[in-house]
Amino acid sequence: MSWVIYSLIIGGLVGGGALLLLWKKMKGKEAREPNYYAFFISGICFLPVGIALMAAVSPGFIGITGLGICYIAIGLANKDKWPKNKR
Repeated sequence: MSWVIYSLIIGGLVGGGALLLLWKKMKGKEAREPNYYAFFISGICFLPVGIALMAAVSPGFIGITGLGICYIAIGLANKDKWPKNKR
């Protein structure tokens, strides 16, 4: 067997273990509402980085720009759920 197969096996075991730990930790807890203000701020960060990478490296980084636009849209669509005391 080559090192690629070994790395896939080890990665699968580590990923499976991480999913098992996450499942045990989340079991019995109710889901919290996401922080939509954090989505908005993340979008503000991803948008210029994606534009700069598209201009400097290649147009293949349009996905980062699209991710930034989506995050901004999610944050603005739920602006009424932002925390009241943000600093």
